[in-house]
Amino acid sequence: MDPDAVLFDLDFTLCKRCWLPESVLTDAFEAVGVTPYVTAADMFAAAGEAGTAENDVEFYTLCLEAAARRVGVTPKRAAAVARSYHDAIDYADVEFREGAKKVLRAIDTPIGLVTNGSEKTQRAKLAALGITDAFDTLVFADPENGVKPDPYPFERALSALDVTPDSAVHIGDSLRADVAGANAMGIRSIWLPTNGANAGSDDPAPDHVLDSLVGLPDLLSN
Repeated sequence: MDPDAVLFDLDFTLCKRCWLPESVLTDAFEAVGVTPYVTAADMFAAAGEAGTAENDVEFYTLCLEAAARRVGVTPKRAAAVARSYHDAIDYADVEFREGAKKVLRAIDTPIGLVTNGSEKTQRAKLAALGITDAFDTLVFADPENGVKPDPYPFERALSALDVTPDSAVHIGDSLRADVAGANAMGIRSIWLPTNGANAGSDDPAPDHVLDSLVGLPDLLSN
């Protein structure tokens, strides 16, 4: 493969959270005096239907509303629950996904980060992991210009690294955001599934699939 640049997603690609979403969401409902009407699993499952948000709180609000629609309930005080949920999260409470720390050190080509998370929350994770300076460019996608799968964040990374789409690869856990976005740009896509996820017939097809980042150096060298 021998790419000129390697782009990484952050959440569930290089790192995973240690905090427990179900516990935090239950506490968020309690804090605003609302009986829980969806679970955190429901919320994350509906994330693809949430649409574009201006910030993390709005994203969680849209996820709660989308999850409520799925189960046919009224999303009572969704914005207040989302705010309480967001405020209770320790975004720095993360750990490396298997192989991530070593692979960042092993790659000898320019590397970039392309993440949809807000700059504040994502920098907290990078600092906790000690990898803020591991990248040659950091792209925190913003809704005003476009978030993955839109071209904007990929274009910014490619421009900063001075490489063409066909000479780069992008690794991420999301078929909708990472694989679809890379494919549309002509960037070779590597899918790193989370929790045994399987692609559906309507999902974008990645160029490669890895069960672990441990296998990335061999894939890149082939």
